[in-house]
Amino acid sequence: MRHYAILRLLLACFFLYVAWPVIPEATSQIGMLFWGGWLAFFLLVVGANLATLLQMTSPPVMEQEQQRQRQTLNH
Repeated sequence: MRHYAILRLLLACFFLYVAWPVIPEATSQIGMLFWGGWLAFFLLVVGANLATLLQMTSPPVMEQEQQRQRQTLNH
């Protein structure tokens, strides 16, 4: 289900687009710490979804496609 990873990347990029003008306005130490943590989390989200898109990792369990197997009764 690659489209979920693409949607998550688009959402993360939208959040970065909204937050980018506010980041340079952080003047206090706590503000810089917050935006530094936010950018680190953004990079983790982007990296994980890119790894899923490039099939470097398996997708989450909820997104894995299940193959249905026919159950037979053996008497």
